[in-house]
Amino acid sequence: MTVRHQPLRLPDAQPFPEWRVSFGQVPYPDAVALMESRVQEIVEGRARELVWLLEHPPLYTAGTSARDEDLLDSMRFPVFRTGRGGQFTYHGPGQRVVYVMLDLRRRGNDVRAFVAGLEEWVIRALKPFNVDGERRAGRIGVWVRRPEKGAEAEDKIAAVGVRLRHWVSFHGISLNVEPDLDHYAGIVPCGVRGPGVTSLVDLGRPVGMDEVDAALLSGFRDVFGEVQRSEE
Repeated sequence: MTVRHQPLRLPDAQPFPEWRVSFGQVPYPDAVALMESRVQEIVEGRARELVWLLEHPPLYTAGTSARDEDLLDSMRFPVFRTGRGGQFTYHGPGQRVVYVMLDLRRRGNDVRAFVAGLEEWVIRALKPFNVDGERRAGRIGVWVRRPEKGAEAEDKIAAVGVRLRHWVSFHGISLNVEPDLDHYAGIVPCGVRGPGVTSLVDLGRPVGMDEVDAALLSGFRDVFGEVQRSEE
């Protein structure tokens, strides 16, 4: 897949997106409420774009394409129905969730290029840890080959699910750093049966969240441009 980088970057003289890191676990409803408010402000021109890095307590979310049969254990964790694209996914401690509130009106109005850009961002962020992330035709997200499990074996390391409102994005990506992978057993992740899920630690890369955040920042700058950092 060819990634069109240039339309994803802001024109000159536009304010940089805010880059925010939250510490501790942010309740999912609180995160959604903040996104809803911030997206509306961006649409109306009253706030700059925002890239928000955080962790959630354990939960499942269902996207607009989620199928009831893919929720295997509805009692294990809270389940939130959300307006993002995609199917069921898991969020929890040890997973870096990044909510991406960008104005595509100023970045090319190209949804396909935007989603491909999110995948490219993750792929670049994995490189410093010697992990080769890959795309798969017809399956959104980032995958890694697992030859130790078989010639064609692969696992998913990052999920991508977004929603647009008046061309402003929200929701975003989740990258597995060191989550409890057993927590995925309550769902069919992203509706894909067969391939499993993995994390940096599961791949033998015991890196800290700070290191992952630095790699994400570098990758974002490569694909989407500069940011204005602000940490809580």
